[in-house]
Amino acid sequence: MTRTMALHTARLWRDYPQQAILFGGLALGAFVALAGAAYSSPTLSGLPGRDAPAASKAPPAPPPLLVRELPAQDALAINRGIPIAEGPNSAARPFSLGKADEAARSRALECLTSAIYYEAGQESADGQRAVAQVVLNRVRHPAFPSTVCGVVYEGSTRATGCQFTFTCDGSLFHRPSDAGWERARKVAWSALTGSVYKPAGNATHYHADYVVPYWASSLTKNAVVGAHIFYRWSGGWGRPSAFSQSYAQREPDSQALRTAAAAAEQKQEAQAAIAGVPGAEPLPMDDKEAAGRIGVRLTPAKQEAARKAVEAAPRVDYVEEVDASKNLRWALSGNLTDSQQVPLGTTKAAAEPGGTALALGSPN
Repeated sequence: MTRTMALHTARLWRDYPQQAILFGGLALGAFVALAGAAYSSPTLSGLPGRDAPAASKAPPAPPPLLVRELPAQDALAINRGIPIAEGPNSAARPFSLGKADEAARSRALECLTSAIYYEAGQESADGQRAVAQVVLNRVRHPAFPSTVCGVVYEGSTRATGCQFTFTCDGSLFHRPSDAGWERARKVAWSALTGSVYKPAGNATHYHADYVVPYWASSLTKNAVVGAHIFYRWSGGWGRPSAFSQSYAQREPDSQALRTAAAAAEQKQEAQAAIAGVPGAEPLPMDDKEAAGRIGVRLTPAKQEAARKAVEAAPRVDYVEEVDASKNLRWALSGNLTDSQQVPLGTTKAAAEPGGTALALGSPN
């Protein structure tokens, strides 16, 4: 077989030299292309050290921050037992707002400041810079939104869970301190204008050291800064080349996102309270119809059970329930001559010679 092929090849070269050269070049090019594809595709070669993730594989979905029910001391011990990954921990590239207009810059600054303040307000400067780095790393990763505000408020209105806990745990109802906000704002602006916190590397996830998220063991631990532990995606999606998404250079309305997150938190709390009432169930209402309200229906079959549950509920007097002060108890009783109430101001038992007795608290 080999000898026959050799004779045919020699005859082709003698009779059609130009065509033989062209055919040989095409065959060589095809071989090189196939070899390169086999080397560069992790799904084909499995070779380590390649930066590019498989082109046919979609970016991984960000997991919600669901934590294991553990005492804090157990969580601390488990987290200490997870080693920091060996090998290089490449620093992220400097971030730039590019040609974003003033409105986009202001919104990006407000959203990043909020994340830093509420997530790391009590942390050191490095702890705050690390949190800021995670937000900006996400902006560049195709698994996340391409805006700062989009990253910060992702999932804040869904029952499946927010990505940054401050957007769905009631923190937004607390007004920040002026000094703390200004401190976080300086860190945010520095990060938005090119400052890089190198120890965080390409981390896209973090959590407090006293909790253990279910996803912790599936990611690569690459840094510990203050009370936070930082992780990057395992494999190709955590390598520098995966951070290829361009910043959108525009931002959604940060105040609208904040308001929507706060409203969703209130709604979820109300629905949880309704679920605790026998026979009650929330009614589906569209956004326009709801307008900040929650519909409730008592099903006829369960109304009697609900009535009995209400009647059987222990009744505690209000002043007892709130551990009211003596002043509040007296005010709520309506008894203006309570003998136990000490009057505000008393007349001196005896006036000074030649003087006039005074009553403390009385008008002049």
